[in-house]
Amino acid sequence: MRQSLRLSALVSAFALVLSAAVGCGDSDDSGKGGQGLEKSTITVAALPLADNVGVYIAQKQGFFKEEGLKVEVKPVQQSTQAIPALIKGDVNVIAGANYVSFLQANEKGTLKLSVLAEGATLSSHTFDLLVMPDSKIRSPKDLEGKKVAVNILNNIQSLTLNAILKANNVDPSKIEYVTVPFPQMAVALQKGQVDAIHAVEPFTSGTEKELGARVAVDGGTEPVTDLPISGYVSTQDFAQKNPKTAAAFQRAIIKAQKLAVGDRKVVEQALPTYTKIDAKVAGVITLPGYPTSLNATRMQRTVDLMLSDGLLKQKPDMKSILFQPTA
Repeated sequence: MRQSLRLSALVSAFALVLSAAVGCGDSDDSGKGGQGLEKSTITVAALPLADNVGVYIAQKQGFFKEEGLKVEVKPVQQSTQAIPALIKGDVNVIAGANYVSFLQANEKGTLKLSVLAEGATLSSHTFDLLVMPDSKIRSPKDLEGKKVAVNILNNIQSLTLNAILKANNVDPSKIEYVTVPFPQMAVALQKGQVDAIHAVEPFTSGTEKELGARVAVDGGTEPVTDLPISGYVSTQDFAQKNPKTAAAFQRAIIKAQKLAVGDRKVVEQALPTYTKIDAKVAGVITLPGYPTSLNATRMQRTVDLMLSDGLLKQKPDMKSILFQPTA
């Protein structure tokens, strides 16, 4: 009888130890957001543009939190400025990263690119070519021999504008592109340092309001309508070492993008929190498209345009570049 009681006590004690061990395991998981994520905290470098509103919506709506993620957002003025930090690991994701620069960096071997989610596609007036009100530039043809300001040379801006120029029988080589950061474009236009600026929101509305500038060319017209222009990118090393974290981030962004597509008010409320767009302007500006999936066919359009424009020498392996979560 005593032996039976002793055995029962030992079994109970073992069960308690096992339960405690399992409890410790649960505690460790909850320390990673309860999702078993490799990293529960990530740093995202983001531009003050409408392109990457998804990251701010996901933050405000608690979509990251639902995935067990804590996201720290660091503002940057140019997505390429964050590449060294991305490679070093100080930044894990870049939001609003233009595909041209990052696909080029991938081809050069500067980094092995991983696109975690699409951010924005071109819609009419997403990009606008602005000129002073008394300018004689009124069509693509009038741009020949003129200076046009872009944020970064040989980038998504010149790529898409060149496509529009070609569609209108204008030789892009007759345009002189000049590097001017978005916040400085209005001043450069006013001082006559450039003849036109290739602007995005909130700088388009700001320049129109301050200078009375007008749209000479809609930068979102055919043949570049709905073209993927920017997204949420990381490195393949990060995605391979942290697949659950990358997948959690992707799910949260896609959920935010779906909300942005279905409810413009959510976007309008988010924009003033991280850009210079006030509530009134947010209610009337043209927004880009917000893709709700990572689509290889759609992304291939940008790649093909880059290849035809000489911005890529070889066709990249998009299968390795587009992040696909494992089942």
